[in-house]
Amino acid sequence: MSIDGLSDTDIRAILGRVKTFAVVGASAKPDRPSHQVMGFLIKCGYQVRPVNPGIADKAIHGQKVYASLADVPAPVDVIDVFRASAAALQVVRDAIAVRDKLGASVIWMQLGVINEQAAAEARAGGFTVVMDRCPKIEMSRLSEH
Repeated sequence: MSIDGLSDTDIRAILGRVKTFAVVGASAKPDRPSHQVMGFLIKCGYQVRPVNPGIADKAIHGQKVYASLADVPAPVDVIDVFRASAAALQVVRDAIAVRDKLGASVIWMQLGVINEQAAAEARAGGFTVVMDRCPKIEMSRLSEH
């Protein structure tokens, strides 16, 4: 079992039912993991909504970049956190504030993003929490795509 307590079956179920990822901390730089993961998700058929206030209204992989989660149009299933562990708590709080508007049900903290307080607040706010994992790696490992 991983740090988030989710099994392979749990991860498969999440990846099988979700359709849209909001990628918080998205980068337009091709060498950045967030850029690569976004491209992979799009190729796998997911909708991706990048979030980065520094490049709002530009595009990454042809997808409009939003300044904040509050600006992202619904629906969003997963809020994918590509930020430093210390920043994850604020992302979770922002996600809780827009959960009903977006319809989001999963907080996905990327590989290396570990914040137990953020995870606890997200769970208390009604989210399933995936932590210290990358959807690209998980999909490849679980042979989902």
